[in-house]
Amino acid sequence: MLCRLAVAAGRRNNTVLITSLGCLASRKKHTLPDLPYDYGALQPHINAEIMQLHHSKHHAAYVNNLNIAEEKYKEALTKGDVTAQVSLQPALKFNGGGHINHSIFWTNLSPKGGGEPKGELLEAIKRDFGSFANFKEKLTAISVGVQGSGWGWLGFNKESNRLQIAACSNQDPLQGTTGLIPLLGIDVWEHAYYLQYKNVRPDYLKAIWNVINWENVSSRYAACK
Repeated sequence: MLCRLAVAAGRRNNTVLITSLGCLASRKKHTLPDLPYDYGALQPHINAEIMQLHHSKHHAAYVNNLNIAEEKYKEALTKGDVTAQVSLQPALKFNGGGHINHSIFWTNLSPKGGGEPKGELLEAIKRDFGSFANFKEKLTAISVGVQGSGWGWLGFNKESNRLQIAACSNQDPLQGTTGLIPLLGIDVWEHAYYLQYKNVRPDYLKAIWNVINWENVSSRYAACK
């Protein structure tokens, strides 16, 4: 009986492994998304040189390295090399997070952005933070206060049905590390602002509010409710 159960379990495990390998083999490689605006469109708040380097170099590197890590992971799965699978987790998290975070970030910005949100999102912000001014102050403070590199986020907690502010280190993805659904992300890695604002992160935070795409943030909020 035990032998039969072991054989059955082995067959199930093989099926899972074969299915996983099939998914990896058939998946398309990740690609760098196009920006919905020109590199210079967010000036004077974020200059064209920063946007060009940030998108075509930094984000592109996350995409390329994620594809490389996934290929290595597929090979490790094929070989049943658990040690290699475990050792690849940091690269998958860092580069996968970088790709996820930046793909959200570009759409969170717009040359026609700024001001305040409207409708349900504004009402939710007032409910959960008291006022838009309080929300803006809190997200700015947590973003400025990130030690080293990372992100400040506005996220949605589906369990409490509330908006929450959070900070993530490095390229840790918000949902993957906190469970919050990302609505608005502010990149506070130095490559996002140093060429224009040097080491004065608060000036960058003050400027970025002028290009926040509240239509995009509102759409994300509506989609996750």
